[in-house]
Amino acid sequence: MAAPSNRMKKIPGTLEKTATHQQKILRLNGMSAIESCTRTEGATGTLFLEDHMLLFVLEGVYTVRFGAEVHTARKHQMVLIHKSVAIQYEKSGEPDSDYTLNYIMFFLKDEVIGEFVRMADYSASAEADSKSTISVHPIDDRLFSYLASLQPYFHEPERVKDGLVKVKLLELLFGIADRNAGFLFELSQMKRQARRSIADVVEANLANPVSVQDLAYLAGRSLSAFKRDFKAIYNTSPLQWIRNARLDQAKDLLAHSSLSVTEVCFRTGFENVSHFSKAFKLKFGFPPSALKQPSLPPTSS
Repeated sequence: MAAPSNRMKKIPGTLEKTATHQQKILRLNGMSAIESCTRTEGATGTLFLEDHMLLFVLEGVYTVRFGAEVHTARKHQMVLIHKSVAIQYEKSGEPDSDYTLNYIMFFLKDEVIGEFVRMADYSASAEADSKSTISVHPIDDRLFSYLASLQPYFHEPERVKDGLVKVKLLELLFGIADRNAGFLFELSQMKRQARRSIADVVEANLANPVSVQDLAYLAGRSLSAFKRDFKAIYNTSPLQWIRNARLDQAKDLLAHSSLSVTEVCFRTGFENVSHFSKAFKLKFGFPPSALKQPSLPPTSS
């Protein structure tokens, strides 16, 4: 089992910049697609979705965790995830297929989804709003074959016209909607960015290294409105409150777990060990390493 990745990646941006030989990318204005094929007995990490994601598993297992929810997709299944959420993933190949993991991710911006919903002439005005952030759907043999037929495009992306990628994507979406009545409804709901409780958003993302601007987006507010509403609730700025809450959590983990200083740093949303250590000492009066030394166990702030 591979060691967990504590640093959160923002995708598709991070993956587009750090793609490896195991990943192939197609880009189009309004969307991007990434095909990944590797062998692994287990890999974990955290992602912050900048766009809506549609992930198709061609081989292996892909598990997504969002809060208390756990969703697992295997071969012949797909996962639809709304944008602007932080998720944990675990992915691996199956033992009987030499641990091969093969999947395709499509990242869709609101305008592409809106265009497709208009083309499908679909209106969900009479239906209740969807509350699902993540859903898993089956894909039949015909769609599975269609996805396999797209893989050659990833190997020569420079020869693929933008228009062709868009046509292929729209054809894929129509194919899914034709076989899955709920899929089109879910897509029609994805553009609706509701205002969420600031407390819920902050609590859910306290351990994730997201920016205040990311938190504002997650809460369905402008940055200025988020800061104003946050101060009305907590009587301080988001940066100060979140830093103190993370440091309190870090102190508890250092004192009551076997995690190292580095592990605690990333586990509590900090991205730089040096910065974490300085902030910790400034707040508590001693370095985080002191709590890992039995002979020097400061316990009060």
